Amino acid sequence: MGIRSHLLPAFCLAGLLITGAAGTAQAHDQSHEESVAIQQGMASFYGDRFQGRPTASGEPFDQRELTAAHPSLPFGTRVLVTRRDNGREVEVLINDRGPFVKGRIIDLSKQAAKELGMINRGVAPVMITSIQES
Repeated sequence: MGIRSHLLPAFCLAGLLITGAAGTAQAHDQSHEESVAIQQGMASFYGDRFQGRPTASGEPFDQRELTAAHPSLPFGTRVLVTRRDNGREVEVLINDRGPFVKGRIIDLSKQAAKELGMINRGVAPVMITSIQES
């Protein structure tokens, strides 16, 4: 029992440190919204040929809407996409699966790509932050 009693405070302190570190990993609170996940990589956007085709969620794709495809986030997840080289941001709704190109983490609608200023470039480095209502 002597060793266990010495380890208990260490485990409690480790638990507090882990809990504190998890809290600081979250981005700033945006009034009624809270950041829950961050991922960095390259973004691309859908070509015009996908207009009107069904997405993996069953919704027709509309390049004028602020939507996106992500490999694993649940449909209906709202995501803040920040272009890392110019700071521009756009909030999109995940309604499809993809991208299916190595190194890319999100496929954006054309409207979302316009808001990030990446139409001429085609791809851009981004950070995505999943947002949930609190």
